[in-house]
Amino acid sequence: MRAGSGRDRRAVHHRAPAASGRRGLDHRPHVVVIGAGIAGLAAATGLAERDIDVEIIERRPYLGGRVGGWTENLPDGTAIAINRGFHAFFRQYYNLRALLRRTDPQLHRLVAIDDYPLIDGHGRRDTFRRLPRTPPWNALAFAARSHTFPLQDLRRIDARAAAPLAAVSVPGIYDLLDHTDAETFLQQINFPATARHLAFDVFSRSFFAPPAQLSAAELATMFHIYFLGSSEGLLFDVPTSNYDTALWSPLQDYLISHDVRIRTGSTVTAVEPAGEGGFRVRAQDGRDIAADAVVLATDAAGLRRIVENSPQLGDRVWRASIERLRSAPPFLVYRIWLDKPVAPHRPAFLATGGLAPLDNVSVLNHYEQQARTWAARHGGAVLELHAYALPAQLTPAQERDIPARLRARLNRLYPETADARILGEHLQWNQDCPLFGVGDHAYRPTIRTPHRRLVLAGDGIRIDLPVALMERAATTGWAAANALLTQWGLPGHDLHTVPTSGRNALLRRLATRYATATAPAEDLR
Repeated sequence: MRAGSGRDRRAVHHRAPAASGRRGLDHRPHVVVIGAGIAGLAAATGLAERDIDVEIIERRPYLGGRVGGWTENLPDGTAIAINRGFHAFFRQYYNLRALLRRTDPQLHRLVAIDDYPLIDGHGRRDTFRRLPRTPPWNALAFAARSHTFPLQDLRRIDARAAAPLAAVSVPGIYDLLDHTDAETFLQQINFPATARHLAFDVFSRSFFAPPAQLSAAELATMFHIYFLGSSEGLLFDVPTSNYDTALWSPLQDYLISHDVRIRTGSTVTAVEPAGEGGFRVRAQDGRDIAADAVVLATDAAGLRRIVENSPQLGDRVWRASIERLRSAPPFLVYRIWLDKPVAPHRPAFLATGGLAPLDNVSVLNHYEQQARTWAARHGGAVLELHAYALPAQLTPAQERDIPARLRARLNRLYPETADARILGEHLQWNQDCPLFGVGDHAYRPTIRTPHRRLVLAGDGIRIDLPVALMERAATTGWAAANALLTQWGLPGHDLHTVPTSGRNALLRRLATRYATATAPAEDLR
């Protein structure tokens, strides 16, 4: 299989601008990439491969950002692999996979998950196993065999109002639905309440936001990316070992072989415009770095902080767009090491709906080498429990209560864990994922900025392509590199995405009628 392509013959190939001869600088450009998450690493790779002098600055002591990995110790001194939590590497993540192929051309360090079951509070269970890959047959087959899609409820769906779900066009879907929250939209189309937890809440909470806070346009785009717009399917791959060893240590070696300098544990405080279109990057340790160009690839909070401390950066409108960026509600990743195994038939990954605060359960020793080694040595299991979109303000008592509630949910779902002893536990509370709220898209900052040689990248940055989550990070990283390479007359890097519009002509016509019927009167003049 070619790098950047998947099974879907209708995946879109976005060609990069061709080279026009080196111009713009009379020396090898020096670019500082701030942030070593997926976006920053993609940008650094794209630049370094075109012989740009690249320096990466990362505040954490490891690479990968929210997909980073590191080592800690259990109470008995055992070294254990830790990361920020489970991530699904979907087959339609073409641009992320292109990055990983730099060090793993056949992606041998990823392993397929053979099922993606969903279960709700009433014990109803759905699965994406053995579904047809081609839309719309995948959706029809899923609904036909699902326990949560009663036929009488499906007949009540407002087909005209629901048409945008099956006829997504990016960026047009944002004009159509970004003013509505996902929960209201589902109510408007009369989507079956019994199916909502599994069909849409799981998608919504994957963005770390409850449906009432998520833009309906983002929900529709997700449905397009993962289901009705792509034939890659909803099954996915996961790394065979912790993220640092499987993904980022090999990529670090690759970047170093391209003369990239990487500084971890260093926080950038400000970026100031300098002479001849360049910049001065100021670090917390007092070091100043002269740069011809800068890629800002931090999370939303880091970007806001840097811009706030850089009063000469950008203009009023742009700075306001940065200030508007919001983080999604907090979430908890709770990893436990048990002295007993789970039943062998338990899936590697289980998504839940209506079982608050639990959102998913991962059995890490079913696929991750370090967890498998520990479980075999101790005759136990390594599990990870996620709780997304938690209240912003939790008392200490509430914080202590949530892990206990997660364990109670686990014991109900997997009864064999009820009498298992916990030999180690690791809790991570975080609130650093972008919020894709109602009406945010029009104001979201794009890759380009008021400064020609200052570009943005990250999963919270706007790019008018059908991408999400890790793939949005990778895509904006490559695109940020392309934006700079074009200025120097150097060739960029091609991108691939799922189709940019719905695959079915009839549904596209229905969606157009819906847009006309729901447009404000002033928009129809």
